Amino acid sequence: MMLFSALPVYVTAAQFENPLKSEFSTVERFIAGALRAMVMVALPILALFIVFSGFKFITAQGNPQKLGEAKMNFVYVILGALLILGAWIIATLIGGTVSQLTGTSS
Repeated sequence: MMLFSALPVYVTAAQFENPLKSEFSTVERFIAGALRAMVMVALPILALFIVFSGFKFITAQGNPQKLGEAKMNFVYVILGALLILGAWIIATLIGGTVSQLTGTSS
């Protein structure tokens, strides 16, 4: 007990600041940055799934059931890519429109 009472105590008012103030000063910039990060993570994964879909086409060897599975896999990968990239594009367009309407620069 005596050890702790000898330590000086400094009490200051806590001030919380945005650590990403320069990068994400507005909500629009934060959403754009989050979507950009999602796209950067998703693109390599999409590339791997496209390669996997091609592998499924090769290993089907003319089997109609396996070819159907490979085609559906390919369609799902392309739809996923379109959804991810489309979300990024739409969010960028909406952010630009909101910035123009409010008069703030991006």
